[in-house]
Amino acid sequence: MRALLTTFSWQELRHHPWRNAAAVLAVMLGVALAFSVQLINASALDEFSSAVRSVNGQPDLEVRAVQGGFDEAVFAKLAQQPQVTLASPVLEFQGLALAGGERQVPMRVIGVDALVLPTIAPALMPQPAAGADRFALFAPGHVFLNAAARSVLGLPSQADAGATETVQLRSGDAWQRLDVAGHVAASGAALAVMDIAAAQELFGQIGQLSRIDLRLAPGTDRAAFIASLQQSPGWPAGVQFAEPGDAAERVSNLSRAYRVNLTVLALVALFTGAFLVFSVLALSVAKRAQQFALLGVLGLTPRERLRLVLTESLVLGLIGSAAGIALGTALAAFALRVLGGDLGGGYFEGVAPKLHWSSGSAALYGGLGVLAALVGGWWPARAAQALPEAQTLKGLGAAPTQGNSHWLALGLIAISVVLANIPAIGGIPVAAYLSVACLLVGGITALPWLIALLYDRVAPVFAQRVLPMLAVERARRMRGTAAVAVSGVVASLSLAVALTVMVASFRDSVTHWLDVVLPADLYVRATSGGRGSNTGNSSSTDTATFPPAFVQALAQLPGVARTGTLRTQSLQLDASRPTVALIARSLEGSAAQSLPLVGAALPVPEGQIGIYVSEPMAELYGAKPGTTFAPMSGAMAAAASSKTAPVFFVAGVWRDYARQFGAITMDARDFERITGERNVSDVALWLEAGASEGAVQAGVRKLAAQQGGASSESVEISSVGQIRTTSLRIFDRSFAVTYWLQAVAIAIGLFGIAASFSAQVLARRKEFGLLAHLGFTRRQVLAVVAGEGAAWTAIGAVAGLVLGLAVSVVLVKVVNPQSFHWSMDLLVPWSRLLVLCAAVVAAGTVTAWMAGRAAAGKDVVLAVKEDW
Repeated sequence: MRALLTTFSWQELRHHPWRNAAAVLAVMLGVALAFSVQLINASALDEFSSAVRSVNGQPDLEVRAVQGGFDEAVFAKLAQQPQVTLASPVLEFQGLALAGGERQVPMRVIGVDALVLPTIAPALMPQPAAGADRFALFAPGHVFLNAAARSVLGLPSQADAGATETVQLRSGDAWQRLDVAGHVAASGAALAVMDIAAAQELFGQIGQLSRIDLRLAPGTDRAAFIASLQQSPGWPAGVQFAEPGDAAERVSNLSRAYRVNLTVLALVALFTGAFLVFSVLALSVAKRAQQFALLGVLGLTPRERLRLVLTESLVLGLIGSAAGIALGTALAAFALRVLGGDLGGGYFEGVAPKLHWSSGSAALYGGLGVLAALVGGWWPARAAQALPEAQTLKGLGAAPTQGNSHWLALGLIAISVVLANIPAIGGIPVAAYLSVACLLVGGITALPWLIALLYDRVAPVFAQRVLPMLAVERARRMRGTAAVAVSGVVASLSLAVALTVMVASFRDSVTHWLDVVLPADLYVRATSGGRGSNTGNSSSTDTATFPPAFVQALAQLPGVARTGTLRTQSLQLDASRPTVALIARSLEGSAAQSLPLVGAALPVPEGQIGIYVSEPMAELYGAKPGTTFAPMSGAMAAAASSKTAPVFFVAGVWRDYARQFGAITMDARDFERITGERNVSDVALWLEAGASEGAVQAGVRKLAAQQGGASSESVEISSVGQIRTTSLRIFDRSFAVTYWLQAVAIAIGLFGIAASFSAQVLARRKEFGLLAHLGFTRRQVLAVVAGEGAAWTAIGAVAGLVLGLAVSVVLVKVVNPQSFHWSMDLLVPWSRLLVLCAAVVAAGTVTAWMAGRAAAGKDVVLAVKEDW
């Protein structure tokens, strides 16, 4: 076998290097894209988990509130429990810091008890600077920064000896000037650590805690310990226990669907590469059919011919996979350095990870590349095995057979329909991905039948015109060869069409969603931290609010017609899941006017409070319309001013593309009646006709500066146009990677067309010589070849368009709802798809014409004399 590889197979590679290079390139790109996405996501997740561990430490249990903070009396009760050996109180919130005297940057502030911190969270332990008082960590006016905080504040990585550094922090209305007394080793986003008592006093959180880290005595039964506390008299209803790894696990679970979808999209190129390997080897076997037959006569058995072709595909796969692993590593390193670990999903913002190379992942994706090459080479290998030696040596080839490919295709399509109706497994739409694969393979299997069905009806139209007739008749008579040649284009084009329809549908749905949720002209938000992200952490609006007097003053500003309010809080309904957003907003009119409802709103029963949940809430928490939502009652019981727990009725479901982990909306009047809280986090302003937007914004900032002496920058003002533009820009960035994947898949498919026609026109030099003897000019021969290219790629474009539309239905209606728990309306951008198909047909035609130029040279007449 090795001798045949070094002689017989090597000669084929030498004579057609570009054709084989196209197959290697396809495998390399597929492996590189998938492996780089895996490395980027794994590195970001590792870095994020490391940052969470450094901040949260390694306690045995964490005690947190369902929403906001809780009374520090809980700490006293826990510290008295005999099972608790150590209890560490923590106050944490998102604030703002002044960088350079004017620029506001997000800063996470953590108040700790330094006496118990070293054994639970040593990375948070304040380290006094050289020459600083060793008791500075207990002083109320001192703060300790991590490396990320010093960087965003523009401070040197290490404080100069004897230099005095200060930082201004704000959470709420007033700025606090603090001395920087040292550093902390915690990694991750910008972090400021200070004494917990000082943090409570300075930032208006006296008597409040965010969490308590517990170290339990050896042998303690955690479940029994938790149950005894929760059943003890006076235990707060809104306080729950969590495992220390829950925070990192929540982000991992939340981003898992995004990461899997991105990896599957990256494997599109590898999937297309398998068809290109199939195309290259099928044409190679067809071209060398007589040589294989001669080897058979000389003693090479059919099974050995099978092994020989499979070994050739294995070599292509090994070379492509090795190059792909190297290229993927380089792409990942470049992306991490330039883009960070966030590929557009918003899950790892603020994380600057280093590349974590994984030999296991390299072996996995390298193995997938080899497997794709072997799968692509299996059918050509079977064809080489089944060659009739005598007939092939006489130039007769195999007897034509009437295959049952259309029945196989129909069976695969039927299986794909069944798989599309199977629920997700562990939050991942595994069955839906298999459905897409069966649909693609079934559609490509049906290509010969589709070619016959179409061109049997088209052929009579061109029967009186010689050149088009020759092109159409060859596609019609050589349907198997045509199917092999265009299979790569069909696979790549169908996936490109599907992704185009999915992205267009999603963008259109997001645009309509923005139209409903942004009815006002201006939006004013209280700022005390960075904007929310997909991490499921509390947003800035948990601590930054406007008092009622400020809202009333806004309504009196010149140019303001009316106002609307919104209050957002985070609810930890399940410790194993990210927090959900509780939104209290003005719903004076019908809910359908204020929310993008899915279906009609239900009437709220007497004595119950109506809530409207987002689609993820209905999917993840079972909050179905027409039912009461008990978790909400338990979460709000602690905040309720009355002793009776409120009953919440799910009156409707609405679309929310901003919060994948879920959101609950209720009327602001109900929220105020339950909690007694009247402060709001956002104010919507409707302007009078002809009012100047700039003048109103200036008035809002002036009013903010007058209220409590706060800076005019303590509010964030955005016009509806700015929010729409920013939202759609984030959307386009999130899906930018899909455009690159589409381009790579199409390019690989066109490589397949080029390889196919290059091989065929070289093998058909005798045919072209005969046409020249019959009086055809070189220009006419090229026209025939270009016509064949147009005919073949046209059927490929039709098949790719139909298959792509079918796959897009699965992506829009199955994959997205199962992955992200939201729905969207299907939108088909016909003009864009037709341009895409026309471009593929034009590229295929030009490729065929260019390949034909080499075979239609002056020596084609002599090729008739060849006896090969």
